[in-house]
Amino acid sequence: MSFNLLTLAGVAVTLHLLGLLAAVHAVIYTRTPQGAVGWAVALVSLPYLTLIPYLFLGHSRFHGYIVAHRRRRARWRDGQGRPSSHTTHGPPHANCQRLDALARLMGRPFRPGHALKLLENGRTTFDAILADIARAEHYVLAQFFIIHDDAIGTEFADALIQRARAGVAVHVLYDGIGSHDLPSRYIGRLRAAGVKIHAFATRTFTNRFQLNFRNHRKIVVVDGDCGYVGGHNVGDEYLGDKPPLSPWRDTHLRIAGPAVDELQRSFAEDWYWVTGTALTLRAPRSNEGGASCLALSCGPADRFETCSLAFVALINSARKRLWLTTPYLVPDNAVMSALRLAVLRGVEVRLLLPARPDHRIVFAVSSLYAHEAIGAGIAVYRYRAGFMHQKVALIDDDTALVGSMNLDNRSFRLNFEIGVLTVDEDFAARTEAMLARDFARARRVTPSDYARIAALRRVGMHVARLFDPIL
Repeated sequence: MSFNLLTLAGVAVTLHLLGLLAAVHAVIYTRTPQGAVGWAVALVSLPYLTLIPYLFLGHSRFHGYIVAHRRRRARWRDGQGRPSSHTTHGPPHANCQRLDALARLMGRPFRPGHALKLLENGRTTFDAILADIARAEHYVLAQFFIIHDDAIGTEFADALIQRARAGVAVHVLYDGIGSHDLPSRYIGRLRAAGVKIHAFATRTFTNRFQLNFRNHRKIVVVDGDCGYVGGHNVGDEYLGDKPPLSPWRDTHLRIAGPAVDELQRSFAEDWYWVTGTALTLRAPRSNEGGASCLALSCGPADRFETCSLAFVALINSARKRLWLTTPYLVPDNAVMSALRLAVLRGVEVRLLLPARPDHRIVFAVSSLYAHEAIGAGIAVYRYRAGFMHQKVALIDDDTALVGSMNLDNRSFRLNFEIGVLTVDEDFAARTEAMLARDFARARRVTPSDYARIAALRRVGMHVARLFDPIL
């Protein structure tokens, strides 16, 4: 008996020492003070429960990607390695000036001459993507967080295989964690047909347990002539074909014009990190579209917390209206403060959230933040006609954002994301009409909704919020 007690005591002491060492590591390397405090307290007090999660979620070093990313940005800002420039028609929209801080943050200006198409559901989105892939003559670049081996996954693979066999260069990236269940036979079928397909991962030997820093981008580019960004991944659930979350509500954007260059360069940067090979890209064609656009690419390799700063800048630019849709509401202090200030400026601030949870812990934390938002004067709505997954923002009467970014810490600091910011009254009007239909299918949340939640569940919501740096 005494031997067993001594052994148990030795194990406990060892775990606490390891927890202390991990806590020191967390204090030095965690990206935010909140995250550092959360990890340090948990590792010191409960190493039995937190040491293993820290191996998978806490290590934040992927130095090689950061170095390559920043060198690439420096070269492109100096104008090196770009394809020949195309003709644009006149200056960007005059209202782009109020978003100049965003352009400086991205290191590139708004550019005019874009044609935009708003795609409001999965079937419409993939019909458009597959039609453009079928017309590809030079290359197809495709990147998704999730690719499933299901009906739409098969359609997608068939389209890529057909173009690869026709001599088109086809490059595909998928996230190694988001697509963890993608079978080897799916990948093998594509490779056998000549498609170059790889998993994105920031793991190396020194951080081989890392599950954070996911590539959450959704990009398709065909010949440099058109591109797609938005919330859809490749899976039947995104077509609304898998209960209990169906019908699925999501939004994608088709874009033609100069900003396509930034979409394909974002892909090329990730491709180089994974494969070590550079891609040859074509300059986008000139077109007569009237929209001015700026691609917002962001991630944990950025020198600044680009995604959070971008949302703060967008919110601060609103003078009349700010409508935001997100499946996950876990904002940081900067974004939440910007939303409160927008209300105080007299801006109509609306948030559209799902009524159904796909991740229960995140839903609980989002519900708590929704309650705080209502207290700040923000109108919060729950979408009832299925699961709402879109990531769209509408600012005043001329500016809209469609992309992959959620209003949570994962998008702000842990994931690689991309979206397109547009300044154009016509596209903003189409976005307004789309969101008005969504709000008509939603119920406004009231303060009494929180009061009706059972006391024990409210305690659980507050406990769950302690983990919001990694949600």
